[in-house]
Amino acid sequence: MKRKQLLALALATFVTACTASTLNQQDASKMTLTVSVASSVQDAMKAVLPLYQQENPDVEIVYNFGSSGSLQQQIEQGAPTDIFISAAPKQMNELQDKDLLLTETRKNLLENNVVLVIPKDNSETVTFETLPTAKLDRIALGNPDSVPAGQYGKEVLSSLKSYDKLTPKLVYGKDVRQVLFYVETGNVDAGIVYGTDAKVSDKVTITDTAPKGTHSPIVYPVAVVKESKNSEEAKKFVDFLLEEKAQAVFGDYGFTKPEN
Repeated sequence: MKRKQLLALALATFVTACTASTLNQQDASKMTLTVSVASSVQDAMKAVLPLYQQENPDVEIVYNFGSSGSLQQQIEQGAPTDIFISAAPKQMNELQDKDLLLTETRKNLLENNVVLVIPKDNSETVTFETLPTAKLDRIALGNPDSVPAGQYGKEVLSSLKSYDKLTPKLVYGKDVRQVLFYVETGNVDAGIVYGTDAKVSDKVTITDTAPKGTHSPIVYPVAVVKESKNSEEAKKFVDFLLEEKAQAVFGDYGFTKPEN
């Protein structure tokens, strides 16, 4: 009886070891792509992921969301990244100048616009032009040095000759989502964000869209990082994002497709 128990135990151990080995082999065969994405695209990127995984079940996508400036610095410092999606050409240009991208993979992925928002329960009527005279104590804006939304917002205010006047009232956010959060929670009286960010929030009201010509075109470039260990699969993911079905999802979130 004891001999049978030992044989059963040995067999169970063998089966467990084989199962673990098989699982490890399966995990090892599953490729992982790390995609660093500007915060303002995070909802759309999450929504588009199931479409990609339906066709590519053996590829795991890991998103790294943050401000474009912070993500740029991470890539410059060697953080493992396969693909970068920036909220402005500036950060992508700087990486390209440092020869950190596969230049031939760079494409213009999306376009956006700039809007002025206030908390939902605020009845104030305010536009970009009336900001300097509006009864507002604090206005949130992304840090123009590192946040593209802040850079565009500064361009709008500068174009309207109001940036210097409003500087004492400005509260800077580390990314566009923090700016939106400040407005949603009533910590500021107004904020300047992308139209797509305002669209996904039911806690803010859009009071104005930046007048045409007051800021640079808001283009989101995408490219494969040169140090990617899986550059071929990364290229396929970029191609997928440019396909009509993926672009339809982006369109649902308020983005438009630019001409490349």
